[in-house]
Amino acid sequence: MDLAAFDYHLPEELIAQEPLADRAASRMLVLDRAAGRWEDRQFRDLPQFLGPGDCLVLNDSRVFPARLFGHRAGLRALPIGKNNPKRSEHLSGRVEVLLLRPLAGDGQEWEALVRPGRKMRSGERIRFEDGLECEIVSHGEYGQRTVRFHTDGDLFAAFDKIGHVPLPPYIKRADEPADRERYQTVFARERGSVAAPTAGLHFTPQILDECRAQGASITRVTLHVGLGTFQPLHAVEVEQARLHAERYRIAAEDAAMMRAARRLVAVGTTSVRTIESVLRDGSLDAREGETDIFIYPGFVFRGTGAMLTNFHLPRTSLLLLVCAFAGTELALAAYRHAVAERYRFYSYGDCMLIV
Repeated sequence: MDLAAFDYHLPEELIAQEPLADRAASRMLVLDRAAGRWEDRQFRDLPQFLGPGDCLVLNDSRVFPARLFGHRAGLRALPIGKNNPKRSEHLSGRVEVLLLRPLAGDGQEWEALVRPGRKMRSGERIRFEDGLECEIVSHGEYGQRTVRFHTDGDLFAAFDKIGHVPLPPYIKRADEPADRERYQTVFARERGSVAAPTAGLHFTPQILDECRAQGASITRVTLHVGLGTFQPLHAVEVEQARLHAERYRIAAEDAAMMRAARRLVAVGTTSVRTIESVLRDGSLDAREGETDIFIYPGFVFRGTGAMLTNFHLPRTSLLLLVCAFAGTELALAAYRHAVAERYRFYSYGDCMLIV
């Protein structure tokens, strides 16, 4: 399959730049796969589409302030004696570091994206506020870097203090204090994501209670959103593309509730990928590990019965997953309808329920 087949035209003004004041006020396009049709609804209508035997599967990963801004720390030797050089440091060049995931070990090494990447070589150091500093250790295949922090303190506390909310690049503004709460689901628990599982952003405690009142159960999985979710596809042919691995976990009690359900309603593509990763490797049991599962048309879904998802960028793995679940022609036709009806797109935008 040619990746160009998964494209659509989107006017730039439809890309949501700000969240709605009310999380649950989003529009919701309901796509019926069996009937081959859709209807325009509101997200508040979601409980009407649930009933006894349904199980909402939420991704409870929590976004942390993963974008750091610092400066290159250059070294220049100033010889003062034969065996006694005195070193002075100068700060030069603004550097942006987007942390992706911690690596195994003592917790000081992270996989990251660094800009400007080409100028930053292994061994160079980056200095941030409050004395935090890291060193570039190595380079990865698609521009990733391994960076090592030099601190005895709590790294996450440092990130919380000096880091910025990693808003996607199509949001053409700097992050604001309000984004720390709004670019986060109300059920987020375990920090580790560098992008929000955006389908969950629409939920409020009241909507969750209304879903339970309809007889639906609610379970949680954890998939920490990283490069695997939002990286561009580098191959022209879909089948040649590969995704970056992301960490996931399903607890025993949640796995048991999902096994007992009549239908799993996955909230977001990350929940779908978690469910299908576990079922690909066996039964729906408690599990944790990493997944690089890439779902595109032709994929056989083993557990996902319905899906709530936001609208996604053209030519991305997220759009391919939607096309795999809904059918490519139907999904792209629904996207064209959403454009014509002026739906709000992407992270802070509206959503689609596929049944």
